Amino acid sequence: MLSFLNPLTVVRHLFQYRGLIKQLTQREVVGRYKGSFLGLAWAFIQPLIMLGVYTFVFSIIFETKWGMSPQGGRLSFALALFVGILTFSIVGDVANAAPGLIIGHANYVKKVIFPLEILPLVTLLSTVIHALFGMAILFIGIFISDLDFKWTVFLLPVAWFPAMLFSLGWAYFLSALAVFVRDVGQSVGVIVTMFFFLSPIFYPLEAIPPSLRIYCQLNPIAVFVEDARRVILWGKCPDWPWYFGGLAVSLLIFLLGFFWFMRSKNAFADVM
Repeated sequence: MLSFLNPLTVVRHLFQYRGLIKQLTQREVVGRYKGSFLGLAWAFIQPLIMLGVYTFVFSIIFETKWGMSPQGGRLSFALALFVGILTFSIVGDVANAAPGLIIGHANYVKKVIFPLEILPLVTLLSTVIHALFGMAILFIGIFISDLDFKWTVFLLPVAWFPAMLFSLGWAYFLSALAVFVRDVGQSVGVIVTMFFFLSPIFYPLEAIPPSLRIYCQLNPIAVFVEDARRVILWGKCPDWPWYFGGLAVSLLIFLLGFFWFMRSKNAFADVM
């Protein structure tokens, strides 16, 4: 069991189920909008609506000034805001879904041969795919704006990788814990909302007073959001010292979360 603290062992273990993971991910993506008239179009419509609401509230009502230029128009504010929302969704959506992953698949728990450990990974992959749908809207916004296409956009997978590890680690931990402590499902939503507003999504990191900024930077989500903006909008590479710090924290959380899940899963059937 201690071998699951080795990242290569974990990758090899999950890779052997790649066919099942692909099948379940496809079903998760398509099934989210199954039966609706617009189908997968909602993957574009929903983030676009929320972007419009957030941009109206924060850039018009609260008159938040922020963008890629010192003047920072509303379009540049909307683009920076959208990158933050999409990056946060990788963590927030997976965390919100995690408490119900095992409880909601009780029929899988009874099947000894079913690898329950792929469920958090399927949820993560589904979330990332929907975030990529949102990225299509973002690139349209960049195209119609005065911004130039930056080559650093190809570093987006690099910028998002720590966020994916971070969210996957918490998904393993929370999904297993929720089987034994049902209050987890009620508390996670509150915590996710709290971090949504405490992370630099609606405001630039520079807007935080210098005396408090270091505490915000210690929030890994803040590092993920800022690096995504750097590579997509600002034409810069990730802030490597903070990036590797966030990557180390994310890898640790992923390994500990996976280890906890594998140690706990044999007891799931006894409490469900």
